[in-house]
Amino acid sequence: MTPKVTSITWRVNAERIVLLGWARAILLQLAHPLVAAGVFDHSGFRGTPYAAASRLYHTVHAMLSLTFGDEAARQRTIDGIRAIHRRVNGVLPETVGPYDTGTRYSAEDPSLVLWVHATLIESVLMVYEKLVAPLTEAERDEYCREAFPIALALAAREEEVPRTWNDLRCYLERMYSSRAIAVGTQGRELAGAVLSPSGGWLVAPATWINRMITVGLLPSQVREQYGMAWTPRQDRTVAKLVAFLRATRRVLPDAIALWPESRR
Repeated sequence: MTPKVTSITWRVNAERIVLLGWARAILLQLAHPLVAAGVFDHSGFRGTPYAAASRLYHTVHAMLSLTFGDEAARQRTIDGIRAIHRRVNGVLPETVGPYDTGTRYSAEDPSLVLWVHATLIESVLMVYEKLVAPLTEAERDEYCREAFPIALALAAREEEVPRTWNDLRCYLERMYSSRAIAVGTQGRELAGAVLSPSGGWLVAPATWINRMITVGLLPSQVREQYGMAWTPRQDRTVAKLVAFLRATRRVLPDAIALWPESRR
């Protein structure tokens, strides 16, 4: 069912600024070697500025359709994602963490769907709270519950999908404490393309903001696996940047700050 206008999903996903959470989610997803292999083998976003922009455009519009579209639009989007997932499969080219060379991957693997789902929810809510407004535990729980049907529609296992914020946090902690999250060569190369996209110099300030927010909000153990040096000075820079973006959002009119689809 499409979220109602009064739902927390509608309110959070209406904000353009939460896009700043997506790169964090992507880097967490790529920290799983099987996700990284699938993206590396089947995505062209590393190639040209147009390819990267096209991927972002289609991803944003899928999110807008799932949140603000009617049932027919929502189902078309789900069907489109499932069709893409059916084509994404292959083998791991190198041993990474617990995964040996030749381990098979599939975008339809329920465990990978769950990892992508959970990291996106956490990242979006984290950025919303830092840059827009705080959320109550009940609101975080509601966001998890409203996202639950999408995870199921994309082939996650019903009994594994978190329905509360606490369940989500417990799942993420289990993943971080396991050996499953292990950044490999492919993950590092893809992370470089996310943080320094081809043609990013054309929008250098936005690229810098995205990189600072993304790396600054990563869990320290994941940041270290990527080989990203980080200092207390950079922490202070991110804190100032967050304060600036939050203040900017407060004075922006909704006509600029919100997606048009949320205002129809």
